[in-house]
Amino acid sequence: MLKLQHTFTDILPADPSSENVPRQVLGAGYSYVEPKGMIAPSMIIYSQEMVEELSLDPAYCLSDEFCQIMAGNKLAEGSTPYAMCYGGHQFGNWAGQLGDGRAINLGECVTTLGSHQNLQLKGAGPTPYSRTADGLAVLRSSIREFLCSEAMYHLGVPTTRALALVLTGEEVWRDMMYDGNPSYEKGAVVCRVAPSFVRFGNFEILAARKDESLLKKTADYVLENYYPHLLNGENPYLALFKEVADKTCQMIVDWQRVGFVHGVMNTDNMSILGLTIDYGPYGWIDDYDPNWTPNTTDLPGKRYRFGNQPVITQWNLLKLANALYSIINDESALRDVIEQFRWQYNRMYQEMMKQKLGLYTTDDGDETLISDLEKLLVIHETDMTIFFRELAHVTSYSETDDCFEIIKPAFYIEDISKEYRIAFDTWFEKYLNRLKSERISQAERKVRMNGINPKYVLRNYMAQLAIDQADKGDYTILHELYEMLKQPYEEQVEFLQWYSKRPDWARKKIGCSMLSCSS
Repeated sequence: MLKLQHTFTDILPADPSSENVPRQVLGAGYSYVEPKGMIAPSMIIYSQEMVEELSLDPAYCLSDEFCQIMAGNKLAEGSTPYAMCYGGHQFGNWAGQLGDGRAINLGECVTTLGSHQNLQLKGAGPTPYSRTADGLAVLRSSIREFLCSEAMYHLGVPTTRALALVLTGEEVWRDMMYDGNPSYEKGAVVCRVAPSFVRFGNFEILAARKDESLLKKTADYVLENYYPHLLNGENPYLALFKEVADKTCQMIVDWQRVGFVHGVMNTDNMSILGLTIDYGPYGWIDDYDPNWTPNTTDLPGKRYRFGNQPVITQWNLLKLANALYSIINDESALRDVIEQFRWQYNRMYQEMMKQKLGLYTTDDGDETLISDLEKLLVIHETDMTIFFRELAHVTSYSETDDCFEIIKPAFYIEDISKEYRIAFDTWFEKYLNRLKSERISQAERKVRMNGINPKYVLRNYMAQLAIDQADKGDYTILHELYEMLKQPYEEQVEFLQWYSKRPDWARKKIGCSMLSCSS
């Protein structure tokens, strides 16, 4: 049986109106709202790991009752569903009130370790924050969210999780590419899981409305429930901001490590717990390209491109600092945290890149070695995942010709210019010389590199193949990818067909190269 509790709604004030129509909600952290109910829900897949963590009986997860709860047709014991009120900056501009427009929180489940995990249905119907939308989600985006959140978790990236994915039996009207060609798509609901879904935007909306009382109460809630070790400090609100900045920094370093591009780094998509949240038009870079963004809406300026994610994070933290200023009241300290973020990120990024290269001792030339490599990877289309995975086969005894042959499978073109080959050989000479200063064995170095450089990531074309098949009622690829992505650092010879570069047919295909925010 699924039993739920509540802390968010027990502590923070509710919207006094129960009317489920789009409107401005003032003086409240959330609105009570029930899922709309679906025509004919059926379970597609659920996460065995989350089932175990939530102390649920696997047999129960096969029941019709569990499916009905995951679709929003039935409420679990203790559930009082609600949608949160928050605002945010979207693509650099203040958007005002946003809120959970297609997400409904069911309540919190106590895990085997005694922690609380909030269950949230995405696509279960409209809320007062839906604005002009219908609050529903389609199968393609729900598959992408389910797979990605679980893939990121197993990659070691801070993230929300997914419990279940349900087909609703509904037909949802969507203009997938916002090009004036809408059509009906299969509806679905994904159940997301996180200790909390509080975002930067929860504080921004209250600061914009000058509701300092509720702002402080919300910060107290976050401190008491998620950062209790900060409560006894001189300025716990400042300490909270600093720790959020630290956690967010680690998250971004992990994004860059595995080649993940979020696509919509609006402040309402930034977690107060430093988790990757809201998987919309995300993507993994295939060829190493710092200027790539998967989001069609982001194309004019590529604000959220891969290489710009650290800069945007710092900007988003500045907006959070502005929101919290009235309760922190220390402009100089806030400025220091913001300014130090870039230095902290650069330090952590360099250390991460050294680990990707199998370098663990200190050398003054490492930053240049890393920078020179990044420039080389951009010149010719070079698959990031395959390059770093194959690099583990290079040893300090390798010859430069051998080195190039080792990483050659990562290139998307076979016609490599003589000049490029010479430049890469020069880099390998420096790299091989640098390896000679390492004190661990070649075998240990390879193990460490393979533990940070994944062999398998959720490439966009893989997700699209699963979606195309699922649209026909076949979930074979979906289940196969789910199993494979549980062990992304292992060889998994049974899945070797997925260890390959992006196929040519996927280069320009919708869903593989570019996506929209439509779901």
